[in-house]
Amino acid sequence: MSKPMTKGQLVAAIAAEMGSDKKTAGAALAAIGAVVTREVLAGGTVTLPGIAKIACRSRPERVVRNPATGEQITKPADKVVKIAAAKALKDSVNG
Repeated sequence: MSKPMTKGQLVAAIAAEMGSDKKTAGAALAAIGAVVTREVLAGGTVTLPGIAKIACRSRPERVVRNPATGEQITKPADKVVKIAAAKALKDSVNG
């Protein structure tokens, strides 16, 4: 399996795809990250067309078991970020 792409490599690839410089590509990537974070924190959903859908979901309070001791404890309700790959991405990987 290959190594994951680093942020620097991603910025360079975006700059090459846009025909722009790395500074502009880095700013675009930072802006996308800020918008997605702000929207998900507000409880919304963000769709990155052809890539993924990002949403914040609430999980109810539940009973969990400590695997080391076997003790059951109640875990309070919390929120999790869910990312679902877009159909276009799935199809390109499998096709």
